[in-house]
Amino acid sequence: MKKVITYGTYDLLHQGHINILRRAKELGDYLIVGVTSDSFDRGRGKLNVRNNVLERVEAVKATGYADEVIIEDYLGQKIDDIQKYDVDIFAIGSDWVGKFDYLNEYCKVVYLPRTEGISSTMLRAESQTTYRIGIVGSGRIAHRFVPESKVVNGAEVTGVMNPDKENAEAFAQIHGLTAYTGYDQFLQNVDLVYVASPHLTHYDYVKQALLADKHVLCEIPFVLSKEQALELYHLAEDRNLVLMEASKTAYCPAFGHIVTLVKSGIIGDVVDVKASLSKMVPPPTRELDAMQAGGAMTEHAPLTLLAIIKLLGVEWKDVDFHSRIENGVDIYTKGVVNYPHSTASFTLGIGVKTEGNLVISGTKGYIYVPAPWWLTDFFEVRYEDQTKNKKYFYSYDGEGLRYEIQEWLSMVVNERRSCYKLRRRESVAIAEIIEKYRNKENVTIL
Repeated sequence: MKKVITYGTYDLLHQGHINILRRAKELGDYLIVGVTSDSFDRGRGKLNVRNNVLERVEAVKATGYADEVIIEDYLGQKIDDIQKYDVDIFAIGSDWVGKFDYLNEYCKVVYLPRTEGISSTMLRAESQTTYRIGIVGSGRIAHRFVPESKVVNGAEVTGVMNPDKENAEAFAQIHGLTAYTGYDQFLQNVDLVYVASPHLTHYDYVKQALLADKHVLCEIPFVLSKEQALELYHLAEDRNLVLMEASKTAYCPAFGHIVTLVKSGIIGDVVDVKASLSKMVPPPTRELDAMQAGGAMTEHAPLTLLAIIKLLGVEWKDVDFHSRIENGVDIYTKGVVNYPHSTASFTLGIGVKTEGNLVISGTKGYIYVPAPWWLTDFFEVRYEDQTKNKKYFYSYDGEGLRYEIQEWLSMVVNERRSCYKLRRRESVAIAEIIEKYRNKENVTIL
């Protein structure tokens, strides 16, 4: 049996794609189609927000030409796939002539004629909607957000809102935006709202934006209580709006793969998760200000709890905390979250330094993610028999914010109101645990 393999993004599947698949199928008896993952294909210089990988896979299957569909997820995978599937012919469109000649060492390379006059780029340009994004707040993360948005199709930051006129105008001048000090006027001139203001203002800003029928992306911590989180998510649902927590780790490619591997049982049943995160911050700063909800828990728990809840779920039994307090702020907190058949712990510091790694222990093996695990680009699956260990490498582009912006706009464009990468109930569970700490439930002071 002669096997053929081809690859593509297949975004906005069109007749040109179908013709390539048909011609590839005619070259042999069995056609394998590699569909690039949401994060891997960056040939256009911008991240796709139209069709996610599952939608693109289904579109390829619907053509009837693919005998098997796989996901292309990393650089160099074509060589691995050719050898793994014992491929005879690698087929690709003629716009790539010469680019894949190196694969002739492994199989025959065939460049197929493209269909003139049609392309995904052309269709995307014709149908692309540009969304005016407004930023609430002008701090450090907001400065990183603007350049990250430029690599996502359809995203254009046009305005910034800060009640402090001087800060708003300074930020606007740096990034070429319109400055606003009034929230109502700001909301009238944007389509989407990114809330990157101080923690205690998130609830009010998000609620007002939703009531103005704006899709919202809100920085971590989303809100500081379960009740507020539920209210806002219900409001978004009632008004058919996208409301997403901007936990960038949740949307980065490597972390998503970790979750998938764990759920597949590669390390057996998960018994323990340990996550740590620390960043030393010298005073005076908001992170060390009790009046602005500063502290290790509010600053870093959303990320460590993300790992725990994504891996072990929201049905935890109890949680306790151990903290060192200075000037009314926890500079160090260790938390233990117990589940019916597993346990987890997180270690946080803004005045105490920790390793900053993630260890997921199972009955067959464990996954080790080195510091800084929340910016994951590498991890290793380890076993008692070290010859079975496997290392995984991923790109982590820019500041990582592009992944959450991509998911946000993709949800808006495709009218999805929930995201499996960080579900609403998971976001609510994170807020609930932070609220328990702030209410001093089961907190031991060191």
